Amino acid sequence: MDLEKRLPQPAPAAEGPGALRASDADRDRTADILREALAEGRLTAEEHAERIDGVYRAKTMAELEPLVRDLPAAHDAAPTAGRAPDPAPSRPSPGAVPPVADENLVAVLSSSVRKGRWRVGRRTHAYAIFGSVEIDLSEAIFEQRQVVIKAVAVFGSIEVRVPENVSLRGSGTGVLGNFEVDTLDSAEQDAPVVFVDGCAVLGSIEARPKRGRLVRDLHKQLRKHLGH
Repeated sequence: MDLEKRLPQPAPAAEGPGALRASDADRDRTADILREALAEGRLTAEEHAERIDGVYRAKTMAELEPLVRDLPAAHDAAPTAGRAPDPAPSRPSPGAVPPVADENLVAVLSSSVRKGRWRVGRRTHAYAIFGSVEIDLSEAIFEQRQVVIKAVAVFGSIEVRVPENVSLRGSGTGVLGNFEVDTLDSAEQDAPVVFVDGCAVLGSIEARPKRGRLVRDLHKQLRKHLGH
Protein backbone atom coordinates (compact mmCIF):
# COMPACT_ATOMS: atom_id res chain seq x y z
CA MET A 1 0.00 0.00 0.00
CA ASP A 2 1.22 3.47 -0.83
CA LEU A 3 2.67 5.38 2.18
CA GLU A 4 0.44 8.42 1.63
CA LYS A 5 -2.69 6.22 1.73
CA ARG A 6 -1.65 4.58 5.00
CA LEU A 7 -0.98 7.83 6.88
CA PRO A 8 -3.73 10.18 8.12
CA GLN A 9 -4.11 12.97 5.60
CA PRO A 10 -3.79 16.68 6.47
CA ALA A 11 -6.78 18.96 6.24
CA PRO A 12 -6.90 21.39 3.30
CA ALA A 13 -4.61 24.37 3.78
CA ALA A 14 -6.27 27.31 5.51
CA GLU A 15 -5.43 30.38 7.42
CA GLY A 16 -5.16 29.80 11.16
CA PRO A 17 -2.96 28.00 13.70
CA GLY A 18 -2.44 25.01 11.39
CA ALA A 19 -0.82 27.24 8.77
CA LEU A 20 1.93 28.22 11.20
CA ARG A 21 5.43 26.94 10.54
CA ALA A 22 6.39 24.08 12.88
CA SER A 23 9.38 24.53 15.17
CA ASP A 24 11.91 21.89 16.23
CA ALA A 25 10.15 21.82 19.63
CA ASP A 26 6.79 21.11 17.91
CA ARG A 27 8.33 18.21 15.98
CA ASP A 28 9.99 16.85 19.14
CA ARG A 29 6.67 16.95 21.04
CA THR A 30 4.91 15.09 18.23
CA ALA A 31 7.69 12.49 18.15
CA ASP A 32 7.32 12.00 21.93
CA ILE A 33 3.60 11.25 21.48
CA LEU A 34 4.39 8.70 18.77
CA ARG A 35 7.08 7.00 20.89
CA GLU A 36 4.58 6.66 23.75
CA ALA A 37 1.95 5.25 21.40
CA LEU A 38 4.46 2.65 20.18
CA ALA A 39 5.30 1.66 23.76
CA GLU A 40 1.58 1.30 24.60
CA GLY A 41 0.94 -0.88 21.55
CA ARG A 42 -1.28 1.68 19.81
CA LEU A 43 1.05 1.76 16.80
CA THR A 44 3.00 -1.01 15.13
CA ALA A 45 6.72 -0.56 14.55
CA GLU A 46 6.03 0.02 10.85
CA GLU A 47 3.36 2.64 11.53
CA HIS A 48 5.63 4.37 14.04
CA ALA A 49 8.52 4.51 11.55
CA GLU A 50 6.26 5.94 8.82
CA ARG A 51 4.84 8.63 11.07
CA ILE A 52 8.23 9.60 12.51
CA ASP A 53 9.45 10.10 8.97
CA GLY A 54 6.46 12.39 8.41
CA VAL A 55 7.23 14.34 11.58
CA TYR A 56 10.70 15.34 10.48
CA ARG A 57 9.52 16.19 6.96
CA ALA A 58 6.67 18.39 8.25
CA LYS A 59 7.02 22.12 7.76
CA THR A 60 3.72 23.34 9.25
CA MET A 61 1.50 22.54 12.23
CA ALA A 62 -1.18 21.36 9.77
CA GLU A 63 1.20 18.63 8.59
CA LEU A 64 2.00 17.50 12.15
CA GLU A 65 -1.57 17.36 13.50
CA PRO A 66 -2.87 14.39 11.44
CA LEU A 67 0.11 12.26 12.45
CA VAL A 68 -1.21 12.10 16.04
CA ARG A 69 -4.88 12.94 15.50
CA ASP A 70 -6.00 9.37 16.31
CA LEU A 71 -3.90 9.09 19.50
CA PRO A 72 -5.33 9.97 22.96
CA ALA A 73 -2.14 11.65 24.16
CA ALA A 74 -2.43 14.31 21.46
CA HIS A 75 -5.79 15.40 22.83
CA ASP A 76 -4.60 15.29 26.45
CA ALA A 77 -1.74 17.64 25.53
CA ALA A 78 -3.90 20.06 23.52
CA PRO A 79 -4.64 23.43 25.18
CA THR A 80 -8.14 23.77 26.60
CA ALA A 81 -10.41 25.89 24.46
CA GLY A 82 -11.79 29.06 25.98
CA ARG A 83 -10.30 32.08 27.60
CA ALA A 84 -6.57 32.46 27.89
CA PRO A 85 -5.15 31.32 31.25
CA ASP A 86 -4.54 33.96 33.86
CA PRO A 87 -0.89 35.03 34.03
CA ALA A 88 1.18 33.31 36.70
CA PRO A 89 1.85 35.35 39.87
CA SER A 90 5.15 37.19 40.08
CA ARG A 91 5.65 36.05 43.69
CA PRO A 92 4.50 32.96 45.65
CA SER A 93 1.16 33.25 47.41
CA PRO A 94 1.46 34.00 51.16
CA GLY A 95 1.85 30.75 53.08
CA ALA A 96 2.08 28.59 49.94
CA VAL A 97 5.80 27.86 50.30
CA PRO A 98 7.47 27.31 53.69
CA PRO A 99 10.66 29.20 54.62
CA VAL A 100 12.51 25.94 55.38
CA ALA A 101 13.88 23.99 52.42
CA ASP A 102 12.64 20.50 51.61
CA GLU A 103 16.00 19.80 49.98
CA ASN A 104 19.45 21.41 49.97
CA LEU A 105 21.90 21.05 47.08
CA VAL A 106 25.43 22.14 47.98
CA ALA A 107 28.52 22.23 45.78
CA VAL A 108 31.76 23.48 47.35
CA LEU A 109 34.70 22.96 45.02
CA SER A 110 32.56 20.24 43.47
CA SER A 111 29.36 19.68 41.52
CA SER A 112 25.81 18.67 42.45
CA VAL A 113 23.18 17.42 40.00
CA ARG A 114 19.46 16.80 40.50
CA LYS A 115 17.70 15.40 37.43
CA GLY A 116 15.64 12.51 36.13
CA ARG A 117 12.40 11.31 37.75
CA TRP A 118 12.22 12.99 41.16
CA ARG A 119 9.60 14.63 43.36
CA VAL A 120 9.98 18.39 43.57
CA GLY A 121 9.51 19.85 47.04
CA ARG A 122 7.91 23.22 47.63
CA ARG A 123 11.31 24.79 48.36
CA THR A 124 14.80 23.82 47.25
CA HIS A 125 17.98 25.66 48.27
CA ALA A 126 21.03 25.50 46.01
CA TYR A 127 24.51 26.77 46.95
CA ALA A 128 27.45 26.77 44.56
CA ILE A 129 30.74 27.93 46.13
CA PHE A 130 33.57 27.51 43.63
CA GLY A 131 31.40 24.73 42.20
CA SER A 132 28.34 24.02 40.06
CA VAL A 133 24.76 22.94 40.68
CA GLU A 134 22.43 21.61 37.97
CA ILE A 135 18.69 21.32 38.65
CA ASP A 136 16.72 19.69 35.83
CA LEU A 137 12.94 19.63 36.33
CA SER A 138 12.10 18.37 32.83
CA GLU A 139 11.19 14.87 34.07
CA ALA A 140 10.33 15.76 37.66
CA ILE A 141 7.04 15.03 39.42
CA PHE A 142 5.27 18.21 40.57
CA GLU A 143 3.10 17.81 43.66
CA GLN A 144 2.59 21.53 44.30
CA ARG A 145 1.51 24.43 42.11
CA GLN A 146 4.15 26.78 43.49
CA VAL A 147 7.81 25.80 43.76
CA VAL A 148 10.65 28.03 44.97
CA ILE A 149 14.32 27.49 44.17
CA LYS A 150 16.59 29.71 46.27
CA ALA A 151 19.97 29.95 44.55
CA VAL A 152 23.26 31.39 45.83
CA ALA A 153 26.35 31.24 43.62
CA VAL A 154 29.74 32.56 44.81
CA PHE A 155 32.48 31.99 42.23
CA GLY A 156 30.23 29.21 41.00
CA SER A 157 27.29 28.45 38.71
CA ILE A 158 23.72 27.26 39.15
CA GLU A 159 21.68 26.11 36.17
CA VAL A 160 17.93 25.43 36.33
CA ARG A 161 15.98 23.82 33.48
CA VAL A 162 12.18 23.52 33.46
CA PRO A 163 9.69 21.84 31.09
CA GLU A 164 7.92 24.08 28.59
CA ASN A 165 4.42 23.66 30.06
CA VAL A 166 5.09 25.23 33.47
CA SER A 167 5.48 28.93 34.25
CA LEU A 168 8.84 30.37 35.26
CA ARG A 169 9.52 33.52 37.29
CA GLY A 170 12.71 34.98 38.74
CA SER A 171 13.94 37.63 41.15
CA GLY A 172 17.59 38.13 41.98
CA THR A 173 20.83 40.04 41.70
CA GLY A 174 24.19 39.62 40.06
CA VAL A 175 27.16 41.19 41.87
CA LEU A 176 29.96 41.16 39.33
CA GLY A 177 28.11 38.10 38.13
CA ASN A 178 25.09 37.04 36.10
CA PHE A 179 21.52 36.36 37.26
CA GLU A 180 19.27 35.48 34.32
CA VAL A 181 15.80 33.90 34.36
CA ASP A 182 13.79 33.53 31.14
CA THR A 183 10.19 34.38 32.04
CA LEU A 184 7.85 31.63 30.84
CA ASP A 185 4.03 31.55 30.83
CA SER A 186 2.31 28.20 30.56
CA ALA A 187 -0.63 27.83 28.19
CA GLU A 188 -2.32 25.59 30.77
CA GLN A 189 -4.57 27.03 33.47
CA ASP A 190 -3.25 26.39 37.00
CA ALA A 191 0.03 24.89 35.76
CA PRO A 192 2.86 24.88 38.34
CA VAL A 193 4.94 28.03 38.73
CA VAL A 194 8.66 27.76 39.44
CA PHE A 195 10.16 30.81 41.18
CA VAL A 196 13.95 31.14 41.03
CA ASP A 197 15.31 33.66 43.55
CA GLY A 198 18.86 34.36 44.58
CA CYS A 199 22.16 36.11 44.16
CA ALA A 200 25.25 35.50 42.04
CA VAL A 201 28.54 36.95 43.34
CA LEU A 202 31.28 36.60 40.74
CA GLY A 203 29.27 33.66 39.47
CA SER A 204 26.18 32.87 37.43
CA ILE A 205 22.59 31.73 37.95
CA GLU A 206 20.54 30.82 34.88
CA ALA A 207 17.02 29.42 34.57
CA ARG A 208 15.24 28.67 31.29
CA PRO A 209 12.91 26.13 29.65
CA LYS A 210 14.33 22.94 28.21
CA ARG A 211 13.33 22.86 24.56
CA GLY A 212 10.93 20.11 23.58
CA ARG A 213 10.38 18.82 27.12
CA LEU A 214 6.89 18.66 28.63
CA VAL A 215 5.59 17.29 31.91
CA ARG A 216 2.91 14.81 30.87
CA ASP A 217 -0.38 14.52 32.82
CA LEU A 218 0.48 17.68 34.72
CA HIS A 219 -2.96 18.23 36.20
CA LYS A 220 -3.46 14.53 37.02
CA GLN A 221 -0.32 14.71 39.17
CA LEU A 222 -1.52 17.81 40.96
CA ARG A 223 -5.09 16.55 41.52
CA LYS A 224 -3.75 13.29 42.98
CA HIS A 225 -1.47 14.96 45.50
CA LEU A 226 -3.82 17.85 46.35
CA GLY A 227 -6.70 15.44 46.98
CA HIS A 228 -9.04 16.68 44.22
